[in-house]
Amino acid sequence: MNQIFDFLFSQYEGSSTLDVTLEIVAVVFGFLSVWFSKQNKIWVFPTGMISTAIFVYLLLKWGLLGDMMINGYYFIMSVYGWYIWTQTKDGHVAHPISRTTLKEKKISVVIFFVTLIFVYVVYATFDKWNNWTAYVDTITTAVFFVGMWLMARRKIENWIYWIIGDLISVPLYLYKGFVFTSFQYLIFTFIAILGYLAWKKSLDNPKLI
Repeated sequence: MNQIFDFLFSQYEGSSTLDVTLEIVAVVFGFLSVWFSKQNKIWVFPTGMISTAIFVYLLLKWGLLGDMMINGYYFIMSVYGWYIWTQTKDGHVAHPISRTTLKEKKISVVIFFVTLIFVYVVYATFDKWNNWTAYVDTITTAVFFVGMWLMARRKIENWIYWIIGDLISVPLYLYKGFVFTSFQYLIFTFIAILGYLAWKKSLDNPKLI
């Protein structure tokens, strides 16, 4: 048991109490954000903005540029999503839960490949192609960028991207030594599955939307 504990938390040796506390706070608000998203509640955005703002600071400090860019993008898209979700038309939600159109699928593909190119250029500029995790970071960044854009537009397919990205991120962050963040993505995976099922139920029964 001690060996397992040491493996999981020895990575935090030398870390400041402030950084560990901030990571825990960011994880908690991250949980809340994903849960509110599952519930189709507007609180997904303010809670998510708190989480991502903290992670941007921490990841910049830790030198994890790809992860930092993901969270910076989340923050920006949260502002956009907050605006979209609050729009109404004739007293009804202007952008209810729906499936992606052909145009949105094409845009998703563009976002994915543009993100790959963008991350490649950033990593090359800062000489970050020094570990296999950089290649995985590039893929997960692209996956999450598409997922966040689709969530902001209330598209059910966003959950598929979250599930894929979360499953990759669990072992990735554990390998990097960020146990709490790895645990966060593990919980995110289960919530994303529940979120997909909940949103699908709403689509099958429009009265729930």
